[in-house]
Amino acid sequence: MARVRIERAARLVFASAMVGLALVSGCGGGSTSSEGGGGTPTPISVTVSPTTASVQAGLTGSFTATVTNDSAAKGVTWTVSGTGCSGAACGTVAPTTSASGSAVTYTAPTSVPSPATVTLTATSVSDTTKSVAATITVTAGTSAGSVSVTVTPVEGGLTLGQSLGFTAAVTNDVAGAGVTWTASSGMFSTQAATTATYVAPNSPGSITVTATSKVDATKSASATIGITDLAGVTTYHNDLSRDGVNAQEYALNTTNVATATFGKLFSCTVDAAVYAQPLWVPNVSIGGGTHNVIVVTTQHDSVYVFDADASPCVTYWNSQLIPSGETYGSSADVGTSDIYPDIGITGTPVIDPSSNTIYAVTKTKTTGGTYNQRLHALSLATGAEAANSPVTITATVTGNCEGGTTVSFNALTENQRPGLALVNGVVYVGWASHGDQGVWHGWLLGYSTANLAAAPSVFNSTPNSAEGLSYCRGGIWMSGGAPAADTSNNLFLITGNGVWDGTSAFSDSYLKLGTPAISTPLDYFTPYNQSNLDADDSDVGSSGTALLIDQTSGPIPHLLVGASKASEFYMLNRDNMGQYNASSDAVVQEFALNGHCFSTPGFWNNNLYYFGVNFTGTQAGQSFTFDPSTGMFATTAANTTPSAFGFGGATPSISASSATANGIVWAIDTGAYGTSDSAAAAAGPAILHAFDANNISTELWNSSQAANGRDTAGNAVKFTVPTVANGKVYIGTRGSDNTMGGGTTFGELDVYGLLPN
Repeated sequence: MARVRIERAARLVFASAMVGLALVSGCGGGSTSSEGGGGTPTPISVTVSPTTASVQAGLTGSFTATVTNDSAAKGVTWTVSGTGCSGAACGTVAPTTSASGSAVTYTAPTSVPSPATVTLTATSVSDTTKSVAATITVTAGTSAGSVSVTVTPVEGGLTLGQSLGFTAAVTNDVAGAGVTWTASSGMFSTQAATTATYVAPNSPGSITVTATSKVDATKSASATIGITDLAGVTTYHNDLSRDGVNAQEYALNTTNVATATFGKLFSCTVDAAVYAQPLWVPNVSIGGGTHNVIVVTTQHDSVYVFDADASPCVTYWNSQLIPSGETYGSSADVGTSDIYPDIGITGTPVIDPSSNTIYAVTKTKTTGGTYNQRLHALSLATGAEAANSPVTITATVTGNCEGGTTVSFNALTENQRPGLALVNGVVYVGWASHGDQGVWHGWLLGYSTANLAAAPSVFNSTPNSAEGLSYCRGGIWMSGGAPAADTSNNLFLITGNGVWDGTSAFSDSYLKLGTPAISTPLDYFTPYNQSNLDADDSDVGSSGTALLIDQTSGPIPHLLVGASKASEFYMLNRDNMGQYNASSDAVVQEFALNGHCFSTPGFWNNNLYYFGVNFTGTQAGQSFTFDPSTGMFATTAANTTPSAFGFGGATPSISASSATANGIVWAIDTGAYGTSDSAAAAAGPAILHAFDANNISTELWNSSQAANGRDTAGNAVKFTVPTVANGKVYIGTRGSDNTMGGGTTFGELDVYGLLPN
């Protein structure tokens, strides 16, 4: 055993000697260090520059960290802390990681913390035990006085996804720090110190854009923007019910429609008087971008497409729809100055939003004096004619009312006065007379949008008469109103004076026509005193009809309303219109009005708005309250407007943000329209009025109020209708033309809206 222990001891001594030899000789690569080049490493260290700094509240400073002996080159992480603050109240740093020698930006908070000192720390990623801090003092800045912020614009309207530029001004911002931009909804595509481009969200409503001073976060300014999802005003009086309501208007309200904040923004010059209602379409691909547009037609057979928002006016295209060798019509040829001096596109066109196609009817004459009327289908984006467009309008029906066996459409004597209606892929066009001159009838023709060249469906209101008269009348004019339509695609219209028999002659009647076969009425109502109305020139058809919202309570769900030149109000059951009774009228309700009707009524929030007129003077507008439980109107006006209207009253338009809120009634006094059946007279400006829809005795604003004629419109055109969309109101006029060929502008679109600031 002793021998074994001696041998083991000898081996241990030998091993120790060999280790020592290896250390001395450098065995394993000749290094005197440990295996792998190791030994004790040089430690990582971090420095920061600058180590102290002062940064004004809301402004920035640049800092750099340098890391030595960081063989993995992982750099540092940055954090901000403070004794008297936490989180963003201490400021922020970006980026939060950086390579050695790369600068980061510290942004001071908009308010000075207490105490004002914060710490910016850089920590090695490779060795988190190694860090260094910079001490930053947040200062209140060096402004020369109290900070204040303003923003432009302060109000406005946008469509879904549309952009709007904002500018902020900050007083006493010596360092030029600018503002921070925020919005209650939507986003910013660009932001700078004092400018930003805001992009509306994809949902409607009222949003707030705010600019907050970076020097003093307690100072800010805001703008209120209405975001509308209105699909467009593409037909007369807004929609097929013809109630005149845009309940998707979020920019205009009863507070900001006032002289200080609302007025005339710009005008667009056209070549002749504008009788048709302007039509508005949002988000059209046109002019190398996406724009809202307004469509205007004139009595020189011209169509204009303008940017609906750009000031000064921007024209995307215009086209005069007159063939070579022809010109627009003349009042001298039809024997009346009722429309003077030129006759072209009179009825309000209609736009098919599914194809962005404009449908309009022109009236032209050849050098030989032959008249033509044509239906055009035009691209909204370019003005190009569609296939089979235009189509020359002709029609013939069997009848004795012109002394023979047939009745034919007369392009000279027929006045395409009513607005066009687009129902279930068919464009319906109506006609009446020019000032009761010549031979005329009430015609309604329906053209398929799929093929304009196909034979139209035809209705004639007076093809026959037991008396065999050489003229039978029964015109469809409705003072420019358009046929209404219900959800079953039935058409509703009103005819003027003429013969009546209740079988094939339907003058002075409310008519219900099925579509697309319109030749025979499905139902009708004719007042018991029709013959007296005809003899006294007291047309039922001087009024347009409006369909009330389908009732969910009350005795009758489907109602329509209208009035007459005889100052009579009618409400009918659309499912049983009452037809004719010799001694009394089988209607839902009938009562006398104060004033003759040459307009289409408006209806909103169970209020009917009616603007009649007395032949011997002017007449105020009236509102009547509807009771859904009884299905009846109060027969006494609830309110009247403080402003009176000249002949022939007004067709009101209503803007609101819902079925019950922010309602405004808009109406144009066109009493100075300057024409008549017998002669032309001097014209004067149209006057646009705005009334509180809940109480029209409160006038919010009108275009004659502002000093120095700031809001004065062009000269009036009778029966014109305002279009309200996206924070603006559009009206057609005859510009400075006094109807006798004087002036420098013979047609004009006037645009009103919220003033920039």
